[in-house]
Amino acid sequence: MEQPVPSDMETGEQSKSPSHIKLLRINRELLVTHIRNTQCLLDNLLKNDYFSEEDVEIVCACPTQPDKVRKLLDLVQSKGEEVCEFLLYVLQQLKDAYVDLRPWLSEIGFSPSQLIQSRAVVNTDPVSRYTQKLRHHLACDSKFILCYGQKEELLLEELYTDTVMELVGFTNESLGLLGSLHGLLDHSTGILNEQAETVFLSGNAGVGKSMLLQRLQGLWASGQVGGEVKFFFHFRCRMFSYFKESDVLCLQDLLFKHYCYPEQDPEEVFTFLLRFPHTALFTFDGLDELHSDFDLSSAPDISSPTALAHPLVLLANLLSGKLLKGATKLLTARTGIEIPRQFLRKKVFLRGFSPSHLRAYSRRMFPDRALQARLLEQLEANPNLCSLCAVPLFCWIIFRCFQHFYSAFDGALQLPDCTLTLTDIFLLATEVHLNRTQPTSLVQRNTRSQVEAFCSGQGILHSLGRLALWGMEKNLFVFSQEQVQASELQEGDLQLGFLRAMLEMGPVGEQLSYEFFHITLQAFFTAFFLVVDDKVSMQELLRFFQEWVPPGKTVVASCFPHFGPFQCLGRSGLAREDPFKNRDHFHFTNLFLCGLLSKSKQKLLQHLVPVATLKRKRKALWAHLFASLRSYLKNLPRVQTGDFNQVQAMPTFIWMLRCIYETQSEKVGQLAARGICANYLKLTYCNACSADCSALSFVLHHFHKRLALDLDNNNLNDYGVRELQPCFSRLTVIRLSVNQITDSGVKVLYEEMIKYKILTYLGLYNNQITDVGATYIAKILDECKSLTHLKLGLNKITSEGGKCLALAVKNSKSILEIGMWGNTIGDEGAQAFAEALRNHPSLINLSLAFNGISTEGGKSLAQALQRNTSLKIFWLTKNELNDEVAENLAEMLKVNQTLKHLWLIQNQITVKGVAQLADALQKNTGIMEICLNGNLINPEEAKVFEDEKRIICF
Repeated sequence: MEQPVPSDMETGEQSKSPSHIKLLRINRELLVTHIRNTQCLLDNLLKNDYFSEEDVEIVCACPTQPDKVRKLLDLVQSKGEEVCEFLLYVLQQLKDAYVDLRPWLSEIGFSPSQLIQSRAVVNTDPVSRYTQKLRHHLACDSKFILCYGQKEELLLEELYTDTVMELVGFTNESLGLLGSLHGLLDHSTGILNEQAETVFLSGNAGVGKSMLLQRLQGLWASGQVGGEVKFFFHFRCRMFSYFKESDVLCLQDLLFKHYCYPEQDPEEVFTFLLRFPHTALFTFDGLDELHSDFDLSSAPDISSPTALAHPLVLLANLLSGKLLKGATKLLTARTGIEIPRQFLRKKVFLRGFSPSHLRAYSRRMFPDRALQARLLEQLEANPNLCSLCAVPLFCWIIFRCFQHFYSAFDGALQLPDCTLTLTDIFLLATEVHLNRTQPTSLVQRNTRSQVEAFCSGQGILHSLGRLALWGMEKNLFVFSQEQVQASELQEGDLQLGFLRAMLEMGPVGEQLSYEFFHITLQAFFTAFFLVVDDKVSMQELLRFFQEWVPPGKTVVASCFPHFGPFQCLGRSGLAREDPFKNRDHFHFTNLFLCGLLSKSKQKLLQHLVPVATLKRKRKALWAHLFASLRSYLKNLPRVQTGDFNQVQAMPTFIWMLRCIYETQSEKVGQLAARGICANYLKLTYCNACSADCSALSFVLHHFHKRLALDLDNNNLNDYGVRELQPCFSRLTVIRLSVNQITDSGVKVLYEEMIKYKILTYLGLYNNQITDVGATYIAKILDECKSLTHLKLGLNKITSEGGKCLALAVKNSKSILEIGMWGNTIGDEGAQAFAEALRNHPSLINLSLAFNGISTEGGKSLAQALQRNTSLKIFWLTKNELNDEVAENLAEMLKVNQTLKHLWLIQNQITVKGVAQLADALQKNTGIMEICLNGNLINPEEAKVFEDEKRIICF
């Protein structure tokens, strides 16, 4: 293209500015070396009429990439300063396409003129275009929510509600809550291993793991999260089950051929990914659904991205960081699955809906305010339903069922007052979707009964059950078209919503497959088939209960006489060695078996299966259930602590209780309670949720002796506390630390505890209790004269709550131990506790660590201790105590001979204050240690006190 001859004025202006032609000529070899993409430059030069079609053809005709760059530079320089400046502008604007030139462009300080800035720059770089394709792909994939049996499309944006996300440590200890999805990608919080690459999300079935990833995909696609992330690869782990043992492929094929293929220059895209792996985010959903005997930790190491390996080996090496080290990997699995620690960068538990989340979700599902208020009012009156609704999946099913009945019966939305089990909910959902086959009319409503619905759909349910059982036996959750057709399901049956069709990327490209909406639904239909099929033997009926048998053991026990003779089964042929397998799908099958074989379901099922068969199966199930429970409890480790015979139960015990609860038989509950031969039940770290408290209460309210119950480090929340009400009359020890409990739950505790006044130990450490809850706890302390231990650390109690508690402590003659670590009572609260300490007759152990206590509060406590003869352990760690406080504590030590341990770690005491404390020890023979680690004293200064072994500075 011919260029106009510049005027004298223009020539003069150019002479004053740097010559862009000269700049390109001097740095020619640098540009030839680092420009790997000429097409993007040609596209922009052509679009802005700086190049002609002929120019583009000339460049493209060059045989090698360096030759193309040289020819392009020759043509650009021949066309003058403006074209050269525009070329530099394109290099500057398209940072990803010309990433290696960023330092050079910064060094030369290139600043384009206003004319050049007005030119349009199009990004046809392969990396950018692939990023755009990924965003489009994930935006489509995450736009609509995958709902149970949906006919209509529901926008994820309109329905998604956050759940409780908790950061945890290697041993699942709580590290605090995660505020948002952005925190998953935050590299500054919750890091367990800096060298590891995988963020591990764990949670119970139905708690919302897949939905969370879907939401994260949508946020990334819209540019709201992961600013530096240019590649987002989402895999469902079950996809890896499609591959044969002999299949091998390279990493590039896994990403491009089995996920999303770049439209141009895949080699260039892959090269960029290898050079900048930190720009990639991988999500792998459902490790527990990977049917394989492959062990992550023993996978062969693959460090070459071009090496051929089985896809599972590629998966393991991605998670470990051997491949694409620096990329972020998010992995989900159901609770109970663990991954090697060396893989684990961050660990997050998904806890489901808290009461506030449930209210938010209710508002989304029921936009009509009057209807919403009515629903919430009825929910609050039914803690059993609230507990079920803490699991998002079950909540959604419950809400959708009642939406259906609201529309079907002219707005008569009424939640039942009776107790609903999970089996009831799934039966209700099944009825709703079976009724889709009924013709709809504006004039006449569908009023057929549940029995009529199940009888009319008996054939469909039988086929679904056969398919579900076949998959459950083989640990398969995805079914091919041929497998679905073999189950005799018709095309119309697939429209009911029990199964959903999925296009999955497999070894031979996209292939149509089917899956039950959720693993719990597959478990329900498995149980349904085992109950209603008359050919199912007793051994087949109980086959999934073998998951309760510890590895290497066989349960053979005589049955309770109430149920006649029955030998409990030994191990079946079910695989137990699969490291990826989570047993929840078997446990849910057992739970639904118990629910379907309960007497209350006989009225429905007697129309589908002979009554004699139901009775025979129920008798066999009950016998095995009790024998298993008795054998399980007998083999649990026991510890004798004081007056308590303590047993440490495991998550399997929770599942047993769930199954017993599902029967809704008081007789069954009584027999189960009779089998608990301990008076201290420890259920810590069992991942128990609020609904499990219903099952626990169902059994424990039949336990006629007093009992200690430790439920620390679970996920009970306020609904769980409400569900424990039937057994509070038995409980002398209640430990509910780390359970998302708020003031509402504490109020329930207060109302119950003052009825019975037998409480000796109350543990509420690390919850969400404020000053309001502190007033209820103070009332418990006032009313329960036998209360000896109170743990309230790491809550949200300020000086007001502190003063209220301190007054109750002052008036208590029984309290022995108070834990207040990690609140914010400050000096006012400390002064109130000082009043409580003065002449207190019983208090032995007090922790006011990390409470914002400074000089005045510290002095008050020191002076009060001069009048105290009961306290032996006092923690004041991590406050703001200085030498003035140390001086007062030294004066106290000259008088107080009963205090044994004084912890002053991480305060502001200098060598002067330490010297005063050391001098005071010359007159004190009672104190055993004063811990001063982390104060303002260096090792050289500490040497002065080496001879005084009771002073610990380092």
